[in-house]
Amino acid sequence: MLDGEGGRLELAAVPPDGDGLRGFARGVRERFGPVEVRTAIESMNGARFVHDTLERCGWEVEVADAQKVKGLAPLACKTDRIDAWVLAELSRRELVPAIWLPSFEQRAERERARWRLFLVRKRSSLKHRIHAQLLAFGHTCPVADLFGREGRELLARLDFPEPWRGGVLAALAMIDDLDRQIVDIDRELKALGADHPYVPTLMSAPGIAWVLGYTIASEIGDIHRFSTPAKLTGYTGLCPRVYQSGSTDRRGPLTHAGPKYLRWALMEAATHACRHPAYRERYQRNKHRLGRQRGAKVAQVDIARRLAEAIWHMLTRDQPFAPAGATPALAA
Repeated sequence: MLDGEGGRLELAAVPPDGDGLRGFARGVRERFGPVEVRTAIESMNGARFVHDTLERCGWEVEVADAQKVKGLAPLACKTDRIDAWVLAELSRRELVPAIWLPSFEQRAERERARWRLFLVRKRSSLKHRIHAQLLAFGHTCPVADLFGREGRELLARLDFPEPWRGGVLAALAMIDDLDRQIVDIDRELKALGADHPYVPTLMSAPGIAWVLGYTIASEIGDIHRFSTPAKLTGYTGLCPRVYQSGSTDRRGPLTHAGPKYLRWALMEAATHACRHPAYRERYQRNKHRLGRQRGAKVAQVDIARRLAEAIWHMLTRDQPFAPAGATPALAA
């Protein structure tokens, strides 16, 4: 704790739970009176809980971007005490590179979409495991859907030794349970997406249905916090790293900054959008130009960036997808 002139008032450790934080705020009020307190905390696991708890105590709280803090205050020696002093000094000088924090409602939207994706990935993992067990014991898969009616009958007839048979049956039971949970979440997301201000507009873009639309909308939050399409594209992490020094200008791998769920949704949408008339020619041109080894993947990332730019224009103007030069049928 520093005063307005930078003098040290206190140096101590506080438990990052509700009782510890509230007791700390109460002790500050008892020792220093009803003063204005500005606080900076690290962007760590649990930072939002600390932020919300201290904010409810009447403090002004900012969560600092760790990478930007490192650029502002490079240190030869890094300890917890030095880190705390750096954050306090940046807060005193109003130089904290604060990150944007979504509201509780926006965080709830993100959690619904992310939980659905988590369940879908677990279900896919179980299905892959069952397919691997078939291969391990020399069984073929003559049906199109191993987990449909005919596939279930096939699995019931196959001769698996224990404990592999028990594992396959347990995996099937877990897949059924996950199917029920995903259906319930789909029903909830579809109802919530119909009333969302962004989802109906996003669904007019190629490759985006209501699941991806809800995911993209929840991860973006407020579109007006991005002043240009380039800002939104940079937030997705689909831009290459740039290395510049004098006359040297090189491009590296993708930055992977921002939420990974937004990148996933845009890449999923780009998989279908690359066959859309608005992007097909650009995708094929880049794919052939870059070669067979990496051309398809890089061209798909390029389409994902184009979709991010289109999304910025759509949401800021509240207009459906209508690329330049599109026919009336395409604009519809």
